[in-house]
Amino acid sequence: MASKGASSSSSSSSSITCQWTYDVFLSFRGEDTRNNFIAHLYAALRQKGINTYIDNDLERGENISLALLKAVRESRISVIVLSQNYASSSWCLDELATILECKERNGQIVLPVFYNVDPSEVRHQINSFGKAFAKHEKRFKDDQMKVQRWKTTLTQVANLSGWNLKNYRDILSFVYFSVYVREIGFQIASAIVKRFQILIGVK
Repeated sequence: MASKGASSSSSSSSSITCQWTYDVFLSFRGEDTRNNFIAHLYAALRQKGINTYIDNDLERGENISLALLKAVRESRISVIVLSQNYASSSWCLDELATILECKERNGQIVLPVFYNVDPSEVRHQINSFGKAFAKHEKRFKDDQMKVQRWKTTLTQVANLSGWNLKNYRDILSFVYFSVYVREIGFQIASAIVKRFQILIGVK
C-alpha cells in the first residue's frame, strides 16, 4: 500500500510541475489540410493569442523527430485533424500515440476534428483508414504490435467528443472558427484553474 501511495504521489507531482511551452499542438496530415483548413485554424488561434505549435517540415523521414515529440509533451491541448489520408502516415500515427500517452499521464486535453471522414471510419479503420492499414500490415509485418497500437489509438480518439465536418457547409462555416477557438480558449482557462486548485489544495 505504501509503495502504491508513493507512486501515486510521484505521478501527481510530475503532472503538477509539468511546464507547458505551447497552449495547442496541431496534429494533421499535410497533404489533406495544410494549405486550407489548418492554415485558417492556425491563423485564427494565433490571432486570439493562443500559442500554437505547427510542424512546417514538409519533408519527413521514416521516424518521428525528437523535437516534435517534445512539442507534443509540452502542449496543454492537442487538436487532431483526422482526414482521409491521416492513417497513411506512420509519422502521424506515432504522433497520435504520443498524444494519447500525454492525455493519460499528464491530463493533456485532446480535441479531435473529423475532417471529411466519419468517426466510425476512424474507430473501425474502414474505407481509407482500412486501406492504409492493409499497407501498414505488409510494411510492418515483423512489428504487428506497432500496427495494433496504432489501431487502438485511432479507436480511442474516435470515441472522444469532437467536431464532425462532413460537408462543404460544415467546413465553410467552420473556417471562421468562432465556436472552435472559443472552446479551445475555454479549455485552456479550465486547465489553468484546475492546476491552480491542485497547487493550493482545493478539490
